Amino acid sequence: MKILHTVEFYSPSVGGAQEVVRQLSERIAAMGHDVTVATTALQERKAKVIKGVKIAEFKVSGNEVVGIKGEAKKYQDFLLGSNFDVVMNYAAQQWTTDLTFPILDKIGAKKILVPCGFSGLYNPDYAEYFKKLPPILRKYDATVYLSSNYRDINFARKHKLKNIHLITNAADEVEFNDLADIRNFKARFGIKHYFILTVGSHTGNKGHEEAIEVLKKFPLPATLMIIGNPVNRGCYVYCRTAATEINASSSFPYKKILVLDLPRSETVAAMKSADVLLFLSNIEASPLVLFEAAAAGLPFISTNAGNSEEIARWTGGGLITKTDPDVEVSGQVIARTDPTLKLLLRLRLNPLLRHRLGRQGRSAWQSRFTWERVTKQYLKLYEELLR
Repeated sequence: MKILHTVEFYSPSVGGAQEVVRQLSERIAAMGHDVTVATTALQERKAKVIKGVKIAEFKVSGNEVVGIKGEAKKYQDFLLGSNFDVVMNYAAQQWTTDLTFPILDKIGAKKILVPCGFSGLYNPDYAEYFKKLPPILRKYDATVYLSSNYRDINFARKHKLKNIHLITNAADEVEFNDLADIRNFKARFGIKHYFILTVGSHTGNKGHEEAIEVLKKFPLPATLMIIGNPVNRGCYVYCRTAATEINASSSFPYKKILVLDLPRSETVAAMKSADVLLFLSNIEASPLVLFEAAAAGLPFISTNAGNSEEIARWTGGGLITKTDPDVEVSGQVIARTDPTLKLLLRLRLNPLLRHRLGRQGRSAWQSRFTWERVTKQYLKLYEELLR
């Protein structure tokens, strides 16, 4: 098969969408298929072929609502002029998908959309976008959803779409096959007490501030490690400032915050070494980090952002804290400090519960949520559409 995957950003850029498309693309290419990824041109990308995946770069930015700048026509000409068997658009509300919408009828390939959550569904600025969307979705041969009960799939059901498929996210069996701490991670970072980990870029929406507030109230010695990429106008400065104050203050004895931007191998090592993942994100679609926690045998406490509650149920690997949602306005949720604190303390005082959650999560991951298994599901869908 000749396959095109489109995504706003791709390797070496790091993020959830990038990781999903990378996993699928590299694995399908390794099976002998011709795979291309169409994405934003990045100065730091030095190769046009990465692990067997061809990269088609375009200097484009934006989406239909905020406006699209750059080589829009060049991208659309590429879509129309390339003889692909399958075109998969990953994530709506970004240029590689929004520029595909107007020319869907002219693309001869089988067309698939993975909406990836519809994060702007409750945003008034996107009202017209979603008003026009149902007939566009019907033009796709398949739409793939990461959850059986989230805003994007419920939107599709509301508008009586027939091309609905459910394929979950996953975690990498290569990274998590061996749980041995060969890196001696805790000792290298001077972690001597209860190790609380949170992973997510400093966008301001990943719950870092809420996690810090929980740590301040935690009555026992603990280290909170925040791993994430610095983001302009996000929460990075706040997190660094809070870490400096708490680490130097006698008001928080035996409390420590580490704010780090680590390479992927070290992030995986942290997940294998931590006692609990505290994931208090405000808005998600289907967070990879919860599947990765399950793969690492790491119990998690999460908000119900995205389909986190569903992932906790699927894996049996975590607990969901109470939130103060204001869905009608923003679709975002905010973790409540005291209920989260109670769950964190419960896990700290009950190692048997931590062990059970970790064991259940890892077992579920091994049987259902590896990228090998999920890639085969996508490939099966592609083949069925072509038949």
